[in-house]
Amino acid sequence: MIIAPLVGKQVDSYRLADARINVFDGSVRSSKTITTLVKWIEFVRTAPAGPLLMVGKTERTLRRNIIDVLVEMLGDKRARYVAGTGELFLLGRKIYVVGANDETAQEKIRGLSLVGAYCDELSTLPESFFVMLLTRLSIPGARLYATTNPDGPQHWLKVNYLDRARLHLDRDGEVHRSDDPDSLNLHRFSFQLADNPNLTPEYVANVSSEFTGLWYRRLILGEWVLAEGVVYESWDPARHVVAELPPIAHWLCIALDYGTTNPFHALAIGLGVDGRLYVGHEWRWDSKKQRGSLTDAEYSERVRAWVTGLGITPSYWVVDPSAKSYRVQMHRDGTTSTLADNEVVDGIRDVASLFATGRLLVHAVCKELIREIPGYAWDPDASEKGEDKPLKVNDHGVDALRYGIRTTRNIWHGRLAPPTKAA
Repeated sequence: MIIAPLVGKQVDSYRLADARINVFDGSVRSSKTITTLVKWIEFVRTAPAGPLLMVGKTERTLRRNIIDVLVEMLGDKRARYVAGTGELFLLGRKIYVVGANDETAQEKIRGLSLVGAYCDELSTLPESFFVMLLTRLSIPGARLYATTNPDGPQHWLKVNYLDRARLHLDRDGEVHRSDDPDSLNLHRFSFQLADNPNLTPEYVANVSSEFTGLWYRRLILGEWVLAEGVVYESWDPARHVVAELPPIAHWLCIALDYGTTNPFHALAIGLGVDGRLYVGHEWRWDSKKQRGSLTDAEYSERVRAWVTGLGITPSYWVVDPSAKSYRVQMHRDGTTSTLADNEVVDGIRDVASLFATGRLLVHAVCKELIREIPGYAWDPDASEKGEDKPLKVNDHGVDALRYGIRTTRNIWHGRLAPPTKAA
């Protein structure tokens, strides 16, 4: 892998990242990751003796985002990952690798004494884990390096740490130093897309077009802003609802949001020959509006009959993670189910990006889903607490939609048509 020389803000941040805590925040593809990795490599090579740690939301995402890049940069002789033991050998030093996706993750590092740590996607880690990690960095000369995309302005990372930085290289390239006695031994480096000179104008235009509203401000401009208002800001029935389906090259899934007292909603999602995703059909049972509740066996029978009637064969049956009893019933009935990826914000971001680029369309027969989308909104109380959560109101179809889109991402990603802009 050929690494272009660091330039501009990359050089400044590399030079100034000498605090106990060094956090690089900002937009996607803004070069914050490659800059931190170059700095991390230098630290691993020169750091005092002692254990080292690398952390991601999961080991899988850490490997994809960071470890594979290190191996490509240095070669497998100088960077070797041993998946079975969760260890990375980098420049001859052993580094422990852990995932931290919930509050129990802090137990993985309790008792360690560390000389260095690297955190990927820091804002997605539990605060309790980060607090514990800082106490573990107890060897003299210990440092932490971290990257993160922006979140809400009340997020624990921003309020408790970034806003108390002793040094801040801001998005405009200006350096601010604080003499506040409450400031931390923390240097913050804020990036935006324009800070990466190695991106082509075409790529910048494409990635910028993939996001609108909240996601544009966070992931392109690098701003920490509230999630407020409607979730799918680019939704336009005139643009996104189609009267006829094109030929479907691949029926990706039947995506199911399970409900007993609440509605049960199923969607058929396919990839059209035109390189766009289509929600082609829906099935819904609302016990409050129809003839009472159904049993799991009745749901299974009726949904299978619906799919058979459509004449389609989906690759996956993606099921609401809370529907344990229904998944058991499906298995009894000979249908293999796939547990939905329920990373809510990631799923919403995928759907929002596809709507923004005109690569996710909904057939007009999906009347209940079409009715739900415009009213799907962020929870203002959660936003004020630093959390991104949609309101749990009239969300059964939109939940099924993000289940299906997020869980089949490995199939459709890379097979879509170029983005289209709204008229």
